[in-house]
Amino acid sequence: MSVISTGGQQYDFDLVVIGSGPGGQRAAVQAAKSGKSVALIEKYEKMGGGCVHWGTLPSKSLRESVYRWSLGSKGILGRMDQGSFVCDLTDVELPDMNRLLRRKERVIENESKIVEHQLERNQVHTFLGEGKFNGDHELQVVHHDGTTSTLKTKIAIIASGARPISPGYCKVDGTRVIDSTSVIGLTHTPKTMVVLGAGIIGCEFASIFQAAGTKVILVDKRKEILNTVDREIVFHMVDRFVSLGMDLVLEAEAKQFEVLPNGVKITLSTGRVLEAEVCLVAMGRQGNTDQLQLEKVGLKADARGQLKVNSTYATEVPWIYAVGDVIGFPALASTSMEQGRIAVCDAFKLNEQLSGFEVYPYGIYTIPEISTIGMSEEELMQKNIPFVVGRARYKEIARGQIVGDEWGMLKILVHKETMKILGVHIIGDNAADLIHIGQAVMQLEGDLRYFIRSVFNYPTLAEAYKSAAFNAYNQLMGRPSHD
Repeated sequence: MSVISTGGQQYDFDLVVIGSGPGGQRAAVQAAKSGKSVALIEKYEKMGGGCVHWGTLPSKSLRESVYRWSLGSKGILGRMDQGSFVCDLTDVELPDMNRLLRRKERVIENESKIVEHQLERNQVHTFLGEGKFNGDHELQVVHHDGTTSTLKTKIAIIASGARPISPGYCKVDGTRVIDSTSVIGLTHTPKTMVVLGAGIIGCEFASIFQAAGTKVILVDKRKEILNTVDREIVFHMVDRFVSLGMDLVLEAEAKQFEVLPNGVKITLSTGRVLEAEVCLVAMGRQGNTDQLQLEKVGLKADARGQLKVNSTYATEVPWIYAVGDVIGFPALASTSMEQGRIAVCDAFKLNEQLSGFEVYPYGIYTIPEISTIGMSEEELMQKNIPFVVGRARYKEIARGQIVGDEWGMLKILVHKETMKILGVHIIGDNAADLIHIGQAVMQLEGDLRYFIRSVFNYPTLAEAYKSAAFNAYNQLMGRPSHD
């Protein structure tokens, strides 16, 4: 890999990728493995993009550290009473945030090196600096030292990611007002926190800090949270949040915002006044397209900085593709990787499988963890699809007893006539890993009988699939399900 940080030269490539996050990285490697000459432009000094340095990996590393701490002798989730978990915030010593974040630094450093080595092995040329379009099939890199390089290319892929949106009434300062980027810079665990926005990011951080002993108030203007997730799963999550002491305030939004010497004061649309040490703003993300000079190639982003693409991620300009957070939903690292691969295969007419993914899993890294794939009960009812629900509760699974998760649940949605798996929804330990068993069966067009006939290791949480399958099968056979 040739890391080029000084300019004044012109280079010719088959593909130039803007951004080294999951989508950009996968696109570059796919093209390089197919024999194409590839350049990758990265704005920052190290590879990996927001996913590695201030997004997915840091936040999930923090979550893991908090979760493990919370299961310890001083953690609120680890306080035992006659063998059962109970919530007791009394006299809980808040964890050292610097210590919790220390592991994050190691994860970031190691993953960034892995990305760099992968690009190097595949002979991807990397340019450090800010990438901009400069005309037809031409990009310019403004390097950190002010010099420039001109890159001629057949195809360009925009994988520049997104950043948190900061509402006009408050300014993120990294101390009293933080967002999903600056939160990993906290030097201590706050005693109180208001989280504005109960989307995936808001719920994740709210649960992480609540588990760390912070008193959290989660605020959202909507009537319900996570409306794309199966309602039963969300109800379980909300129940867990409340049991841990979180205050969930719905149908309310901030109307007045004041930064105080020792915290923040927020007046809601309902008239309620909230005071907290810290406010975390999680109210959406803005695509990083404003510095790309899109006008020079005839492209225009929407109000959220996002680009419109077709099913193979081509934009309205035939030689330019876009993948990842910059195109909006679903904005997952996993789907961004696949988008990058598909875009390259389409652009260069490669013989790789191009079908894409109609059904893919979601991982929501709250405490407790949630993962889901396929349709929810609500979607099935709206479409009048006949189905039954099979449930397995972790407290009835031996491994659930061992790990102490008495709240967890796995549910499968089964077509009444074909026994096909229509959806799998999990809340609890290892949900994001367990979901892939259901995903494999669904994508290979298996049905309920696969789980019934399979033998799972004992004791494992994966046994929940077999229990849920029998629960559903008994209903299909007209037997008592004892749900």
